[in-house]
Amino acid sequence: MAFSSSTRSLFNLKLTKTHSSSLHHQPKKKPVVESPDYSSGDEAQSLISEATQQEDFSWVSAIIPFLFPALGGLLFGYDIGATSGATISLQSPELSGTAWFNLSAVQLGLVVSGSLYGALFGSLLVYPIADFLGRRRELIISAVLYLLGGLITAYAPSLSVLLVGRLLYGLGIGMAMHGAPLYIAETCPSQIRGTLVSLKELLIVLGILLGYFVGSFEINAIGGWRYMYGISAPIALLMGIGMWLLPPSPRWLLLRAAQGKGSVKEYKEKAILALSKLRGRPPGDRVSEKQVEETYVSLKSAYADQESEGSLFEVFQGPNLKAFIIAGGLVLFQQITGQPSVLYYAGPILQTAGFSAASDATRVSVVIGLFKFVMTGIAVLKVDDLGRRPLLIVGVSGLALSLFLLSAYFKFLGGFPLVAVASLLLYVGCYQISFGPISWLMVSEIFPLRTRGKGISLAVLTNFASNAIVTFAFSPLKEALGAENLFILFGVIALLSLLFVVLLVPETKGLSLEEIESKLSK
Repeated sequence: MAFSSSTRSLFNLKLTKTHSSSLHHQPKKKPVVESPDYSSGDEAQSLISEATQQEDFSWVSAIIPFLFPALGGLLFGYDIGATSGATISLQSPELSGTAWFNLSAVQLGLVVSGSLYGALFGSLLVYPIADFLGRRRELIISAVLYLLGGLITAYAPSLSVLLVGRLLYGLGIGMAMHGAPLYIAETCPSQIRGTLVSLKELLIVLGILLGYFVGSFEINAIGGWRYMYGISAPIALLMGIGMWLLPPSPRWLLLRAAQGKGSVKEYKEKAILALSKLRGRPPGDRVSEKQVEETYVSLKSAYADQESEGSLFEVFQGPNLKAFIIAGGLVLFQQITGQPSVLYYAGPILQTAGFSAASDATRVSVVIGLFKFVMTGIAVLKVDDLGRRPLLIVGVSGLALSLFLLSAYFKFLGGFPLVAVASLLLYVGCYQISFGPISWLMVSEIFPLRTRGKGISLAVLTNFASNAIVTFAFSPLKEALGAENLFILFGVIALLSLLFVVLLVPETKGLSLEEIESKLSK
């Protein structure tokens, strides 16, 4: 993923201060620096520029390439929120509208986790073909799977058809959670990359909230579960149309050119047009042409002595392995620090504190969802200002503290319910400023371009696999250990994750993807 070291480099950017009323970011100064001589083979110079230039970009042109990929995250969150209400509606003799409402525990589990299994399979499926498909086509396929899954589930005449729809929808989740951070990170200006990738997490939370609201509104309708699942279809259609209209990632196009996958001239022309469109410039403008040419020279120079396309196992070698350890560790700890388990106790905890809303599960879910939304918004606003590491360190420290306080509440502080409520909110808030958005941001930017597609697919697979393990292990662990000891276990894991962040996770604030690759390779 080594790109040009020229000051006019497309992707070597840092934050520029502008007037808040301006619709465009303007560079303060444009020094003229000659392109470096790559004939010496100095790869360090090809990876990082000596003087980084600010990029002129339009906020409108930056938001549109973010919005449509981010709808894949919103649809993922919507499925989580809608399923909580849909399972109640589906099992009701009066409201189900079916003759097969009397579901066994196994059947209900398949309905709930069907999309999770699909996401796991989708993560595996995309691993060997991610770079062949490209980010844009992957997201278009994801939108089609979302659309088919939502429609088949909504109109399912039997449980077996419903499960097929859930599986297809899950395939869409797996591909969207892989393709969306890739496309956003590779196409947006680096000075707002942290904000935009984290904003995708905010859309996931917004999707959860939307699912809760639709579930609460349709819960008393006959066949309400069909509406809950079916509303995802028009959103998926909008996502597909939007991705069809967006250009491919210029980075992906140049990578394919460097790998000898087609005509270099044709790939360069496509990359110039894509970059011009993404930045709101005239088609084929000189600035985009110069940036693409410098980027290609740098990329070709960096990988001159390597095979045109890496093996399936290249992710587990050298700097790629270091990137996978960081990304995989973050998404693993994101799941095994007990978030599903803590939220499982949200209702009982609020009930003990005398909150009447706790008697209504859907209202409690909305309250927690709103708080998650607010805290994620804070992370989005501050991630490119404070940095990734400070948010992770503060947030994970708060997670550990809240888990030990919850254990103390269940063990000997049962007479102080406000302690439990404060601990619950502390946990949710700290998770949403740390592991929630920052893990996916780091995943999208930590891998070298050469292995980014495969690396992110493995990180997504790790996330969904650990999610499944935690989900299935929760009940037996609760029965064997009790709530107080279970929260101690999660607290210890949170401390280990804090140690992991402090020792291994680098700061990437303000760095281009190429600078991050160089930093990781040292």
